[in-house]
Amino acid sequence: MPSAVPAVSLRDAAFGYEGRTRVAGLTADFPAGSAVALIGPNGSGKSTLLRGVLGLADLTAGGVRVLGESPARARRWVGSLPQADTRDVELPITLRQAVTMGLYRSLGPLRPVGREGRRAVDAALEHVGLGGLAGRRFGELSGGQQQRGILARALVSDPKLLLLDEPFNGLDRENREVLLGLVRELRAEGRSVIVSTHDLEIARETCTHVLLLSSGHSDDAPGHPAAFGPLDEALTLEAVAHAFQDATVELDHHTVTTSRETE
Repeated sequence: MPSAVPAVSLRDAAFGYEGRTRVAGLTADFPAGSAVALIGPNGSGKSTLLRGVLGLADLTAGGVRVLGESPARARRWVGSLPQADTRDVELPITLRQAVTMGLYRSLGPLRPVGREGRRAVDAALEHVGLGGLAGRRFGELSGGQQQRGILARALVSDPKLLLLDEPFNGLDRENREVLLGLVRELRAEGRSVIVSTHDLEIARETCTHVLLLSSGHSDDAPGHPAAFGPLDEALTLEAVAHAFQDATVELDHHTVTTSRETE
């Protein structure tokens, strides 16, 4: 049974960097065990919100609780797949070593991984379907395999909350389907998931809730919420049009399309 404590609770929260607020006016409770899609145009603050949940963006107003605690205290229970994470690509490390890095936060970098840690790495690799590639150099994997490897790194510490920032960008259909299946499995395991995406198929097929963010009306204005709620209530044509500030927005089978994008 899902916990009564929300996975994330926001109360008029605002996040930013170096004194500049990038997204504001956030009030919402993400239920434990839910999968929340963050949808909005570039510049609306989706990545900043995810970093705020991790405690890596400044809370410039309001309040935020993650798994009932401050973001800093909850971070040990939160796994993340950052957008375009290429830090491991140039390093001469194997996929197994890249996934093992996900244990360092709980173990410390100088402590041995041990038998249980090795089992956790094996289980995470099997979970994402890459058990047979554990010894392959990370930089030699395909883009989709690297994404799945980074997800395994996020899963290895058995998190309660997963943050996925545009995880499907640039993936071929096969890897896309694998990741869609993994998001469903994570929900079935009782984990909470927040996924930033432009892809409505992900929201419709794997998510329970949606938070639509709208960009500010000028380059200096922060993003702000356009709608939040259960998927069938909040993901409407009117709400998406408001978020993208385009009355001609269309909801095709996969993505948000506006007249500006199709011209």
